[in-house]
Amino acid sequence: VGGGVGIGLLVGWVFMKAHKLLPTDANMDIILTIVTPYVMYIAAEEVHSSGVLAVVSGGLLLSNKQHHFLSSSSRLRGVTVWSSLVFVLNGLVFLLIGLDLPEILEGLRQEGSSLSSAIGYGLLITGVLIVARFLSAYGALIATYIARNFITVAEPNPGLKAPFLLGWTGMRGVVSLAAALSIPVHLDNGALFPQRNLILFITFVVILTTLLLQGLTLPYLIKKIDLPGNDDYLPEYESDELIREELAKHSLHHLTTNYADELDHHLVLKQMAMKWQAKRDESMEVDMSAKSKEIYLDLLKQQRQWLLKKNQEDKHMDEDINRKHLHKIDIEEEKLRYL
Repeated sequence: VGGGVGIGLLVGWVFMKAHKLLPTDANMDIILTIVTPYVMYIAAEEVHSSGVLAVVSGGLLLSNKQHHFLSSSSRLRGVTVWSSLVFVLNGLVFLLIGLDLPEILEGLRQEGSSLSSAIGYGLLITGVLIVARFLSAYGALIATYIARNFITVAEPNPGLKAPFLLGWTGMRGVVSLAAALSIPVHLDNGALFPQRNLILFITFVVILTTLLLQGLTLPYLIKKIDLPGNDDYLPEYESDELIREELAKHSLHHLTTNYADELDHHLVLKQMAMKWQAKRDESMEVDMSAKSKEIYLDLLKQQRQWLLKKNQEDKHMDEDINRKHLHKIDIEEEKLRYL
């Protein structure tokens, strides 16, 4: 376990340095982020450590440090690429296990395990996992009650509802399946890994049962339990407004402190200072209503159609310039998600 985590962190550190030292652009950065987990996994498996833990630990490191070695362009494009890639990989993993299921069932027959007993083992282990998660959740509750007598805890009286809901959210998925599939087919001596097909089938039953049983009932339980509000955090709107105002205040202070002379000679800097001053003093930044978003989306749609038509009709227009403006419209449309 420790070896896998260490290798993942080491490989992650090496690739982090590679991003910094090599003259990469956004495309190369994204390619490196795709190659990195494979290198982590293979390196860990070569020294008989956990490849899964290596990828998880290394991924956490790179995710936490991404703003230090990736450019804004690489991060924006990377989110889009990885969002699509993760969706494809999630579907591909379950597709592969479905295609592999007949072979697993045949392996069960050759190993002398009946289908009914394998399903029974899967349901039994599912029950054990659910109970273990409940014990862990309520164990954490007991630890909180004990710790509050000695230190300041985030929630001194969490109640019984939250641990119950936490215990019921233990759905298994791709990570469990990846861990099971990482079991080698053969041992070092060339013999088949004992009961590998049974382990894979049990994992499949656990995933299917938890997704159907817990996943489908979780929305109902959330409504039924009616968790109390958490007073430790500001409401989302107030937090958003506070960050906007504090960010504008910090930006204005940095600009006026470090670039006071430049402010008198650059119109763009003056406009930026006025914008941040307005945000700080007058709170002019307001959330758009649903109707405003609808109208703005229609305007962006009309702009996009005009540019496309202009590109077709005006043969003297530089197509790269047209694409740049189309890209700006896409960015504006994406920004609406956060308004």
